[in-house]
Amino acid sequence: MTKTRRIHALAAAFLAIASPAFAQDALIKAGDTVAFLGDSITEGGAGHPAGYVRRVESGLEANGMKIHVVGAGISGHKSNQMLERLDRDVLKKKPTWMTLSCGVNDVWHGANGVPLPEYKKNITEIVDKAQAAGIKVMLLTSTVIGEDLDNANNAKLKEYNDFLRTLAKEKNCRFADLNADMQAILKDKKSKELRLTSDGVHMNPLGDRVMAAGILKEFGLNPKQLETANDHWYHAPKTCQLNGEIKLSLKQYEQLQDLADSKGVSLHALVQEEASKAVLKLIEPAK
Repeated sequence: MTKTRRIHALAAAFLAIASPAFAQDALIKAGDTVAFLGDSITEGGAGHPAGYVRRVESGLEANGMKIHVVGAGISGHKSNQMLERLDRDVLKKKPTWMTLSCGVNDVWHGANGVPLPEYKKNITEIVDKAQAAGIKVMLLTSTVIGEDLDNANNAKLKEYNDFLRTLAKEKNCRFADLNADMQAILKDKKSKELRLTSDGVHMNPLGDRVMAAGILKEFGLNPKQLETANDHWYHAPKTCQLNGEIKLSLKQYEQLQDLADSKGVSLHALVQEEASKAVLKLIEPAK
């Protein structure tokens, strides 16, 4: 089994994991408005069809639940900046739900980041204000800072994610442990090639799917509904973009990754090589 197929198998297994929410109807309803508050991962997640925000939206629609999306992700933002713009970007939009993805930049930016005590204060205030406005909150653990799970940034990020777990219980928030989901998949990989991110932090189409699946699971979709969403993502045409121009389905993206693996090169190196060959063939004189 190729590396990508292992990831696909793990993702399928993850979708089938039962949770207490499966015993009831989905917590989200058709017509609900969901605000996605976050940083560049969320901004990108709402900005293209393969992004996790759009996967959540399309996965729900595939199950007959059309929602309204408020994209509230801004590249580079940390917890203090999200708190500052909460009223403008979320509360005034009066969403039914808010998902909060925050922590990567607070850690990743080092001396310009946000120390844990201040992060705790900022996130608690964001949750309190949202709940006071009648908004249901789902906290998302921050994903990864490099796919080397043992690096210093990921070790530091663990403290931030541990706080989110505690806060979710204290404030009765829904909680999607996306970091744990990604780690379960990344621990299975057999090479140093990036598998779920484009640069170690920002999601590729496979990473976006993991994020979206984790959120839908926490929204209470049952295994059949999750499978329906995954099938829709897998076959929807032109949702995964390569090199800024090439648009593929998720299935085609995985097939291309498998081919790159078999050749021992990165996906983007393979695409660049084959594109160069195609261009040269176009301009070669006919024999």
